[in-house]
Amino acid sequence: MYYLSPALFFPPVSQANRDGILAIGGDLSSERLQLAYKSGIFPWFEEGEPIMWWSPNPRMVLFLDELIVSKSMRNILNRNIFTVTFNQNFREVISHCQNIKRDGQNGTWITNDMIEAYRKLHELGIAKSVEVWQNEKLVGGLYGIDLGHVFCGESMFSLVSNASKVAFIALVNQLKATNYQLLDCQVYNPHLESLGCREIDRAAFMEILKSK
Repeated sequence: MYYLSPALFFPPVSQANRDGILAIGGDLSSERLQLAYKSGIFPWFEEGEPIMWWSPNPRMVLFLDELIVSKSMRNILNRNIFTVTFNQNFREVISHCQNIKRDGQNGTWITNDMIEAYRKLHELGIAKSVEVWQNEKLVGGLYGIDLGHVFCGESMFSLVSNASKVAFIALVNQLKATNYQLLDCQVYNPHLESLGCREIDRAAFMEILKSK
């Protein structure tokens, strides 16, 4: 495992351990975060821990044409009970992602330092959000890092049933319309699998990431 110095550097992702941890330390500067995502690396740690940098193998991704929208979900979309916007309230989206209670988790990996770092990336036009509204109230959304041909999803939240799915589907449709190649979902979970995401070898992911 590599211990980062103040220098702006990451080792090759092939040096990550079996759990996917590549490096420890460094900082959450905009420059380092941009280098990380462009290199197939992301930070993931809890409050009080050192910064940990990950590049898991395999990698959970969505090939955009493989999105699964269930019949019940199509009915919800057709009813137009939600309104979707993009990049209208990044701060509130990431704050909800931090505070939402998740099954099997006692706390959150979205620390206050992480929020501040990603807000700076949003101001640079790199971190982006999707907002889902119901009766003019924010009820769901997601945020992530936009690399121009790959979107790296970070976190979703939902205050009412299906709101995060609406955000996810809206994002995928926009990525397809603008010729993105992939939605990076980082690590496996069954909810993502139900939407069409699947694991691929890290080397295949890196080939796509480096293709532009």
